[in-house]
Amino acid sequence: MRDSPDTIKMLRAHIAVGERARADSGVEMVPLGHAGIDAALGGGLMRARLHEIFAASLDDTGSAAGFAAMLGAQLTRPGGTILWLREQAAEARGGCLHAPGLAELGIDPGRVILGVIDDALGLLRVAAEVVRCPDIDVAVIELWKNPRVLDLTASRRLAVAAQASGVTALMLRADAQPGPSAAQTRWSVASAAAAPLEASAPGYPTLDLNLLRQRGGAAGRSWHVEWNRDQGVFGQAALPGAVVPLSVSGSLATGGERRTG
Repeated sequence: MRDSPDTIKMLRAHIAVGERARADSGVEMVPLGHAGIDAALGGGLMRARLHEIFAASLDDTGSAAGFAAMLGAQLTRPGGTILWLREQAAEARGGCLHAPGLAELGIDPGRVILGVIDDALGLLRVAAEVVRCPDIDVAVIELWKNPRVLDLTASRRLAVAAQASGVTALMLRADAQPGPSAAQTRWSVASAAAAPLEASAPGYPTLDLNLLRQRGGAAGRSWHVEWNRDQGVFGQAALPGAVVPLSVSGSLATGGERRTG
């Protein structure tokens, strides 16, 4: 059900209060464009923090990756870089990142640097160095299942590094269960059908989002959203249709840079 004008007015007022409080504390927020989500987050997603993104099921892995890419597009400053680190298992099970799919989401593949690491331990070691680098805007850290090396200490290390450097770290998890973490927010993402546009054109990418956890804030909220690539914002989803895929058995090589470690 769409938000009523009174509800939207109330949410905007709530966002304004949250934005003033965040500004006073020196924390930078990035509005996502959806009034309900931005209100729940106190104005938007917090920069320079660690955020977790879980695929609701194995079949939702591509949608979770799409959500990470959409957030990356919003969090990256003009001319900035997204460094996407993937465990080798992600390439084997989830397919390669697809440059045309990224472009369909409004992301310049030339701004994405891809690194594929053999195992979870090596990936986390590289991620710890990347998140310390202030020249990177967003670091996506993609892991599969529940590796033992990804514990509370490892997440704290990433969270502290992100806050110190200004890099926003997005921990993307597939075929995994949430555990102890120092992340600022934790999301569950499921795929959803999108309403077709005029002349039966494919609709906007559509997702079901669940805010599972938020440090110092409310959680347990769900939204049915669509991504407007032209405006670079989320909105309330319309009725169902089709979804744009992000990953295929292809490569990011078209317009992007691939690094293997």
